[in-house]
Amino acid sequence: MRIALTLAVLGLLIGGCGGVAGGDRPNEDATLLLDFAPNAVHSGIYLATSRGYDEAEGVTLEVRRPGASTDALKQLQTGRADMAILDIHDLGLAREKGRDVVGVYAIVQRPLAAVIAQPGIERPRDLEGRRAGVTGLPSDDAVLRSVVADDGGDPDKVKATTIGFEAVKALLARRVDAATAFWNAEGVALKRRRPGFREFRVDDYGAPSYPELVLCVTSTTLEERRPLVRAAIRALQRGYTQAQTEPDSAVGALQEQARGSDRAELAAQLDAVSPAFTAGARAPGELREDVLRKWAAWDLKFGILTKPLDVSQAFDFDQVGPVRNP
Repeated sequence: MRIALTLAVLGLLIGGCGGVAGGDRPNEDATLLLDFAPNAVHSGIYLATSRGYDEAEGVTLEVRRPGASTDALKQLQTGRADMAILDIHDLGLAREKGRDVVGVYAIVQRPLAAVIAQPGIERPRDLEGRRAGVTGLPSDDAVLRSVVADDGGDPDKVKATTIGFEAVKALLARRVDAATAFWNAEGVALKRRRPGFREFRVDDYGAPSYPELVLCVTSTTLEERRPLVRAAIRALQRGYTQAQTEPDSAVGALQEQARGSDRAELAAQLDAVSPAFTAGARAPGELREDVLRKWAAWDLKFGILTKPLDVSQAFDFDQVGPVRNP
């Protein structure tokens, strides 16, 4: 009885420190593939691994950067990655093509896409007759059209020009009057280099506040390794919670991985994006079915998707729970 009591007390102590025990603890390694080079959006991930939140939850995360030609979906389905961060539009397109991918955690709770315009452009409809740069992705065209149309403009009168992923260079060189870009990265860079750029965020102009980036797994991983998925999610929740309350620590953990990056710019990025980690959600990572249904309808309306998406199959809403103690 004395031994049993001691073990029970130890279990409570471990739980109070944020760890888990018993059947909920997978004690496994897992690979997590990023969507892009490390930036402030990933701060909660790196803070979680640097502080050992992942190991405390029973999973050791190996965070990988994507290569130049990395196909995240292929990495997931071949087992070379256990989980991967995908742009939500890519998740929708993959599901439309019958690919096995399921969203389990919202990295951010609102879109990161925006139309960023030169200082002289006061509102989106002023882009009629002007040149706007897009990357060439279908989601970019949708963002541009939504922003202009919601302001009462005619998207067909905007001269969309493909510039690839060169929004910052193109805007600074004044080759375009505006460009689609992420306000948390390119938007921050532009404001630091030349104040006065106008930022028209897509969820302020017609789009719902959908989660731009989503952590995904395959249905097989979800079925066969559910404790692993839940352990990783608990670790990320703790990391993102602390990234909001301790931004300096989060930037430090991020800079260790993104060597050569400018600390001041990383801090500015985190300051901009940090509220989006929980905006409108009850906890970091929460997937809200009503929001996702509105997102799917918006993607269909603007031609990103060609048929209605079954949101209940594309996302698992049962994985994210309340945040444990840091």
